[in-house]
Amino acid sequence: MKTDFDYPQKDLIGPVVFRPNFNNFETINANQAWSLFFSVGQDDKGLGQEIEFGRFFTNLLIAIGVTGMLWAIYFSQLG
Repeated sequence: MKTDFDYPQKDLIGPVVFRPNFNNFETINANQAWSLFFSVGQDDKGLGQEIEFGRFFTNLLIAIGVTGMLWAIYFSQLG
């Protein structure tokens, strides 16, 4: 069986966050962070280059947290 795949780097198949050329202490945007979260560290460009997806997921997480706290406060006062 012959394959046409040529992987010149030995680190190419592993997770993105453990590759030597990733990050180098550079800041990543919310889109890259959520992409790494959803792909379990395998891809930092899974959501694309638009930053709106990252902002959406960040704001959604904040809204869920605030709603949960308000829900807990409201129902703890009823008992």
